[in-house]
Amino acid sequence: MGGVTVREMQERFDLDILTDNSGIDREIDLSDISRPGLEMAGYFDFYPRTRIQLLGKTEISFFEKLPEQDRISRMRMLCTPETPAVVLAHGVHMPPELKEAAGQAGVPVLGADIPTTRLSGMLTNYLAGRLAPMETVHGVLVDIYGVGVMIMGKSGVGKSETALELVKRGHRLVADDSVEIREVAKNILIGNPPPLLRHMLEIRGVGIIDIMTLFGASAVKDDKRIVLVIELELWDPDKMYDRLGIDEDKLRIMDSEVTKLVVPVRPGRNLSVIIEVAAMDYRLKRLGINAAEEFTNKLDAVIRQKSAAAEGKKGTY
Repeated sequence: MGGVTVREMQERFDLDILTDNSGIDREIDLSDISRPGLEMAGYFDFYPRTRIQLLGKTEISFFEKLPEQDRISRMRMLCTPETPAVVLAHGVHMPPELKEAAGQAGVPVLGADIPTTRLSGMLTNYLAGRLAPMETVHGVLVDIYGVGVMIMGKSGVGKSETALELVKRGHRLVADDSVEIREVAKNILIGNPPPLLRHMLEIRGVGIIDIMTLFGASAVKDDKRIVLVIELELWDPDKMYDRLGIDEDKLRIMDSEVTKLVVPVRPGRNLSVIIEVAAMDYRLKRLGINAAEEFTNKLDAVIRQKSAAAEGKKGTY
């Protein structure tokens, strides 16, 4: 699981720091955001103190109507040593009671001139992605026509060379050799490169090349959802490969499943074009257009028609 600090979140959304930087490097362990409405009314029995506390116009306007002593006690109970941060949305003014309580507990207070609901969604999505379960897989991830395709196979089978050809054809490299995969939800896998390998591609005989420097910023992408896995394997003449595409295999990664194709490698096969077509065919299938099923249905219709004609001829004798 990847960690994230309050500073990283603040820099990601360019939030204003309304207190000193004493707690800006606190770790955030949960992606859930808390809007402490009941807590402002004094009910702290089930207060989720380990979550980021998001205060908007509703909470602050109610808070300002409380007696002074209640305002002081509520903010002291809100700001605990376990609280990662307090975020003020909608550009609301920070109450002095919050500033004092946050300073005593070392809780950073951040602000943004963004509507509360929208800011809550932004923070939740960001933290869910950063804190999701992660697994590192050996492979190459490429964005082909908007389809996240992860190319897998044994070392030396030609994964990186195929990715280079795809980049030359106008597609985008996400990660080479090592793909960090985060499961942000059931069957939703987001892949990205390790920071050290970002935008880099290894070609045997040439070495490490910088794809962004060679082909420009449009040739790379920092992350992509993985929806299709293509495994390259050396051609085995004794193995039966799928020639129709009716059956759809799945690859299990963590608790999610992704569509998987096995593409045999042999001299004369243009792998980049094959993978490009596989990505386009995947998109068509998701739009309800399945060439393999249409062919099978037509073939079945022809067989039934010929069988009926043969039965008719028998009946004439």
